[in-house]
Amino acid sequence: MASDTPDPTVPATMSAMLLTGHGDVDRLVYHDDVPVPRPGSGEVLVRVTATAKNNTDRKAREGLYPVKKGEVTSFAMGGEPTLTFPRIQGADIAGHVAAVGEGVDPARIGERGLLDFNLYADARRDINLTPDYYGHGADGGFAEYVVVPSDQFHHVANPELRDAELAAMGMCSYQTAYHMMTSAGVSTGERILVTGASGGVGTALIQLCRTVGAIPYAVSQPEKAAVLKALGAETVIDRGDLATFVARVREATGDAPIDAVMDLVGGEMTDLFIDTMIFDMKARTTYPRLSIAGASGGNISEILWTRIYLYQVQLFGVSHGTREEAEQLIEWIRSGDLRPVLHAAFRLSELHAAERYFVSRGSNFLGKIVIVPDSQWDEHGAPFALAPVSSPQEPRS
Repeated sequence: MASDTPDPTVPATMSAMLLTGHGDVDRLVYHDDVPVPRPGSGEVLVRVTATAKNNTDRKAREGLYPVKKGEVTSFAMGGEPTLTFPRIQGADIAGHVAAVGEGVDPARIGERGLLDFNLYADARRDINLTPDYYGHGADGGFAEYVVVPSDQFHHVANPELRDAELAAMGMCSYQTAYHMMTSAGVSTGERILVTGASGGVGTALIQLCRTVGAIPYAVSQPEKAAVLKALGAETVIDRGDLATFVARVREATGDAPIDAVMDLVGGEMTDLFIDTMIFDMKARTTYPRLSIAGASGGNISEILWTRIYLYQVQLFGVSHGTREEAEQLIEWIRSGDLRPVLHAAFRLSELHAAERYFVSRGSNFLGKIVIVPDSQWDEHGAPFALAPVSSPQEPRS
């Protein structure tokens, strides 16, 4: 019978970074006396080895999820706020099972895995209408230990992936990217414009497009072109002069319209992204589709609604994915069809520095930052400490 008693190596307290309220990084306070949680029925206690940093960490901390003008808040899609303080953030968790709760096979102890970060409201596998996640509605991975559902901590034994690399392939980016594609019905042979292509979701989109046989056109800085092409981008288009942006996209596609846009930017670019799809409707075989999962370029876009309905542009708002999509992604990660794009690792105690670096990242930034508990640093963090970005590995057969 499974036991909820931790093994002798699990301490009574742990180090963790506590978010104490909305605000700047000073609201993140490091403690070394936080009680280690205990797994309940159907849960596992995970010894965290790496947790990927996501933009949603910052936005939730700063209260940048308004659905009305003037709000300073996090989201509450289920109707009630779930971000309470203090909270341990960090959604994309890799680690090893340290203890199991009732009903979980003790053989799982020691198993390495990756978390499906969602807090699902029900058991449905095909839809997720009230998205919430670990690190927001429940404590996450910016700590030495975390308790999560056994069936959402997926075993990934692939020895070619280090723990920090596994965290860099976390669901917050990859599942968001995949749900953008499934919502828009992206299919083999379609031309897909990927905005914000150098970030975690963008690099995931490039790989996932190739995985399903679509052709990704990346919008990013020219100095990142070589790495993004190695990852699978057909070409890289510089945001550059907005007046020439559509013409440059048309040149890249051989004057063929983009079939669907995966937009992480928004702002003044949205109208231009639509232009890349509708300039030759006779050449299309599907409706123009715009999947939106970010607004890094601005939260307000000015669009003529006549352009949307006359050209039959389909809009898809995306925040989280489904259980089915998470399980498919895990299979692709296990098989090596998807590859990590890891930029650097930071110690958990240096999360303030990691947050500032993430916001001010320069032209050499590509992929993900991971946060590693200080107690795990030598093994899982030090090899990736501000490591230069190298070309992704070739896909494994």
